[in-house]
Amino acid sequence: MEKTAPETGPGPGKYGNRGAAQDRFDLAWFFDKAVYFLVFVGGVSAIIFILSVFTFITRQGIDFISNHMDIVEFFTSTAWRPTSDSHPTYGALALIVGTASVTGLAVLVAVPFSLGSAIFVAEFATGRVRETLKILIELLAAIPSVVWGFVGLSLLNPLIIETFNVPIGLNLLNAGLILGLMAAPIMTSIAEDALKAVPDHYREAAEAMGATRWQIIWKVVLPAGKKGLLAAILLGVGRGFGETMAVLMCSGHSINIPDSIFDSVRALTASIAAELGETAVGSEHYGALFTLGIFLFIITFMINLAADLIVNGIRRK
Repeated sequence: MEKTAPETGPGPGKYGNRGAAQDRFDLAWFFDKAVYFLVFVGGVSAIIFILSVFTFITRQGIDFISNHMDIVEFFTSTAWRPTSDSHPTYGALALIVGTASVTGLAVLVAVPFSLGSAIFVAEFATGRVRETLKILIELLAAIPSVVWGFVGLSLLNPLIIETFNVPIGLNLLNAGLILGLMAAPIMTSIAEDALKAVPDHYREAAEAMGATRWQIIWKVVLPAGKKGLLAAILLGVGRGFGETMAVLMCSGHSINIPDSIFDSVRALTASIAAELGETAVGSEHYGALFTLGIFLFIITFMINLAADLIVNGIRRK
């Protein structure tokens, strides 16, 4: 009986078994490249958006900076009268001081509360108590700024008037307290993550040497987590410089260099929000407001740059 050779036709792939493996390889390669491209686009999109925003506000304010701005008056005068018919002036010193004073008071209020809360949640609270506190902290961070503004306007305003016997409660103290309460949850969350990131063997080694619970926190945990704690504080500073609605509602919105915490002030962001909607596009006033936006952008960039340099310096040490 005559033997015949087995048929060797194509396998399941286009070109047999080897072709199927090649097809799978090509598909995996294509999928890998597609994912790489998407991740790359997502990574550079933040840079593109930031550069786009900076380009836009610079284009809107460059005409005022080039042709109408007196840099000495802008940074040294408190006369912000952009709508004057006879002699409009654009002195932003009071606005800059108002922003800095509100932010500084907010940081003084937020840092002790946020660090204390972070230490309690990370080092003392356990189980259901810890999880409940973390959820409440996240919920506080999610409250809109306009709601905080209503709290300052409706609750803190009469409380400050009655407690300190002042004519008005919409002032630096009100805005600083509200802004501190707004920044505290975010600072607490980041600080708590920084403390939990400290390796447990640091604590165990200190405990083995006879250190008390507080000595472990003060001498070991806080120094080891100082990079994250610094990042939390700087984030609070950035929140203070960038906040608009709550400061607009609680600060009194008065152009004034404060002599005390009971004086009304006006912030840079609040001025932009209050005046931009009623300003003619392309006018000097319009350009001046965008110049304030450029100044805010530069200040925020400098804060983030300083944070990066400080953190990198700590890491090298």
